[in-house]
Amino acid sequence: MKSLITLGLVLCCCGAWALDPDRYQMVDLSHSYDEQTLFWPTSPTTFKKQTLAWGPTDGGYFYSAFSFCTPEHGGTHLDAPIHFSADGITTEKMPLQQLIAPGVVIDVSKQAAADRNYRLQVKDVTDFEDRHGPIAAGSIVLMRSGWSRHWPDARAYLGDDTPGDASKLQFPGYGVDATRLLVEERGVAMLGVDTASIDYGKSKDFMVHRVAAARNVGGLENLTGLEKLPASGFTVIALPVKIGGGSGAPVRVVALVPK
Repeated sequence: MKSLITLGLVLCCCGAWALDPDRYQMVDLSHSYDEQTLFWPTSPTTFKKQTLAWGPTDGGYFYSAFSFCTPEHGGTHLDAPIHFSADGITTEKMPLQQLIAPGVVIDVSKQAAADRNYRLQVKDVTDFEDRHGPIAAGSIVLMRSGWSRHWPDARAYLGDDTPGDASKLQFPGYGVDATRLLVEERGVAMLGVDTASIDYGKSKDFMVHRVAAARNVGGLENLTGLEKLPASGFTVIALPVKIGGGSGAPVRVVALVPK
């Protein structure tokens, strides 16, 4: 919360250029969208980019333009609550307070290195709080598994690269009990992870998504760069493409870390 208050003071008091970049290390937590972007194996389409214009014009200046097409859920993206709850809010209705909020990183990279199907445990959360203090309501929780090091190798990242088959996936995610603690008791705003899903790869019932969506808590998936962040004391800015009625969207996620 301290980082968000500090950001607010900067926005109110610093004059014309309200956000002083010299006060922060700005960390990009997003993968680029391109032909290597990873999607869920059962996705019928992937990212496509088409050149509409490229080169000199009759007016003597250079001009370029492109079109792109992508599923909502692939690459670094937002899961809106409606993704797993019929009563959940859609992408364009996500409150800004959930998209711009204090962040914490729970590091389970050692556990994930020993078990690629590791799920965040209640003890991981309470151990974090013993070291860094209680996780405040409205925080964005980022689970660091270290998995982004495998991107964009689909087999290493997802555990299997069989087209059209999601039955053999293996990668870390949140555990259901830890999710209930974070969502129902701590009142967090968002769950993020550096894997393909907040549910671990072997999940068949997607209970983590369902528990989070029931409280209108969204998810940030396929993050990267979490190793560059401190455990707490920073602000996350996660602004998705504002798709009306969407169940998710590509998102550029940035962390502001006070210097």
